[in-house]
Amino acid sequence: MPAKTHGAGIFLEMRKRLQSGLLIVGKDVARGPGDVVVTGGDSSLCIRTPRGELGLALPTGVTLEQGSCVPTPAGEFSAEELHYRLRINVTQTSDEEAADSVMETLRAKETYCFYCQRCMTRLLEDRVFKRVLPLPNGNWNAIVDDWCCHPDPFANKKMLPREEDCLLGDTFLLLARDDTCEQTLTVQLSPVDTEDSQDPKKPCRRLALVSCKSCSSVLGEAVAPETLKLYVTQVVVELVVGGRTPEPSLNRSLFLERIVAARLLVLSTSLSTFHFCVQTSDGNAFLLLWLLNIDSIIASVPQACIGGERSVSSPGLHTSSPRAARALKLLYVACSSTSTQQRDIVTSWEVNAIGHPLVLPLKVCEELLQVIDDSNSKLPASMRCMRSYEVGYLRL
Repeated sequence: MPAKTHGAGIFLEMRKRLQSGLLIVGKDVARGPGDVVVTGGDSSLCIRTPRGELGLALPTGVTLEQGSCVPTPAGEFSAEELHYRLRINVTQTSDEEAADSVMETLRAKETYCFYCQRCMTRLLEDRVFKRVLPLPNGNWNAIVDDWCCHPDPFANKKMLPREEDCLLGDTFLLLARDDTCEQTLTVQLSPVDTEDSQDPKKPCRRLALVSCKSCSSVLGEAVAPETLKLYVTQVVVELVVGGRTPEPSLNRSLFLERIVAARLLVLSTSLSTFHFCVQTSDGNAFLLLWLLNIDSIIASVPQACIGGERSVSSPGLHTSSPRAARALKLLYVACSSTSTQQRDIVTSWEVNAIGHPLVLPLKVCEELLQVIDDSNSKLPASMRCMRSYEVGYLRL
């Protein structure tokens, strides 16, 4: 994990449901409570410090309640940070929901093209589905015995799509192969894990990995000879309309962050759970996520961007020019952590079967941890930990 020695010069978190917010200003930006003046406009915020003025654009319908920003104790971090509480007014708007992910946009009897997210090579052309159906929850087969009075009728059976089906899992799509797959996709067996190969009690399970022929990025797995399993973090699905060309792909980290945040939001709402266990394709736990808030609006501004008269309004929590954006606030623990307290958390989750499983390729799990770690390193020191968990944000 990267060293977390740098934080934000100014950090803002607002809660829409509570209609309140916390503003944290580093002592390198302002020395005392009187050095900071906060005013609001139409969906905007102006923060004046001895270093200059900073203008932040807020989401539509969110405004500061004038005169509500007041200093509040910073506790043990008073030598490093200034804390302020503020109140906001929130007007309900039509654009409050997260951007639709693949799961919410796929419809039957529409024509779609599938692209590799990394290189935007067209993988599957003009796919029309007669049926777009959700699969049971990721752990459905674990509770079949509790519902059946006879032996499990689904034992050792896979749910596979027919020729014109698209089946939706929590993090993947199941599709039937067609002739175009030979030109755009490659299939090869995953390498054998060294530890598993030396342990006679562990079955040597190798996955048939499906990769993009152009850039060699792993897209998913061949779960059956005629069935593809494509992860939503690896592909871009575009509706075919009048032969238009697809838009350029987002930055990889930003794409991954938003697609995972959208899935967590949908799953937490539909399953009424806030605990998730990110697992690799071979079933090993990699990352534990505890979804804390789903209504946060955040902005993190490095010291270097504070000063002068220009307004900082371009998007990005992890860039030098952020604007306030909707985000999920979460607590997390990497399962590889060597900390005694965090190892106890991992053990507790495993023993008590806490956490809805989210399966992703190993490299994607590593990328996701890096994205969350990066957001943690940009937070003020007082915000980075909560008990034995670390704190991170995923933008919607």
